[in-house]
Amino acid sequence: MDVKTQRKIAAKIMKVGVNRVKIDPDSLADLSLAITREDVRRHIDDGDIKKRKIKGVSRGRVRAVAIKKKRGQRIGPGSRKGPKYSRLSSKTRWINKIRAQRKYLQQLRDEGYIDTLNYRKLYLQSKGGLFRSVRYLRTYIAEHGLAKKRLPEL
Repeated sequence: MDVKTQRKIAAKIMKVGVNRVKIDPDSLADLSLAITREDVRRHIDDGDIKKRKIKGVSRGRVRAVAIKKKRGQRIGPGSRKGPKYSRLSSKTRWINKIRAQRKYLQQLRDEGYIDTLNYRKLYLQSKGGLFRSVRYLRTYIAEHGLAKKRLPEL
């Protein structure tokens, strides 16, 4: 029995595509007699005609990966793109740099290589971002004669 017209009418009533209209095979004979929209609407209410559910894309795999990433997995060399420092935030880089410089300055002060006045001056310059590394800080101290005695090797 041909129910193409009824399928089209049902699709318009339910506001879905023709392929999403599901017709119960047991009620095909009765449905082929339905010629008005009202008849088709009655069949929809009876449950002879139903909407097919949309098949979506499962996010299960995505969630599984997200959980692993949260745990700190999937970060090996095969997953990395870009150089070492492009993977660090600029703040993290700054923290690492400034901590190293401050530690070096404290060491120099405690061991008597620089006095408190020079320590304070260098500390503030370091805070201002004058030195890009501990090596540059050491070179600056040596060039400007701020050390009381010869600086130790890094």
